[in-house]
Amino acid sequence: MTRQALIAHCLTLPQAYEDYPFGDLSAGDSVWTVMRHRANRKTFAFIFERAGRLCVNLKCDPAEAILLRQAFEGVAPAYHMNKEHWNTVTLGMDVPQAELLRQIERSYDLIKPKVRQK
Repeated sequence: MTRQALIAHCLTLPQAYEDYPFGDLSAGDSVWTVMRHRANRKTFAFIFERAGRLCVNLKCDPAEAILLRQAFEGVAPAYHMNKEHWNTVTLGMDVPQAELLRQIERSYDLIKPKVRQK
C-alpha cells in the first residue's frame, strides 16, 4: 500500500481530512501526513517514512495495543507518541492489509466526537 492509498482510505471516513503541520510536501521535507476529524481536529493517523519504510501511527486501546504488538512483528510502540495509547504499523511487513484498515478505522472510532443522548 502506498502513502496515497493510505491517505485515500483515511479520507473515506466521515469528516476526515489531511493536514501537514510539520513540513511542506512540495518542498521535499520529511513529511508527516496527519489525518484528523473535522469536528474536533483530533488526529487518528500519522503517516510518515522511517528508515525508508512507510509507517503509520494509530491510536489504540492500551490492552489491544499490547496484543497487536505480540501478534505482529510490524506493530511496535509508537514512534514519537504515547506508547500506551499509540502503535506504529510498518507497512510491507506481516500486518495484512485488511488488519491495517481495521486498525485505522478503530483509531478513527476512538477519536471521533461522542454522540450525546438527551
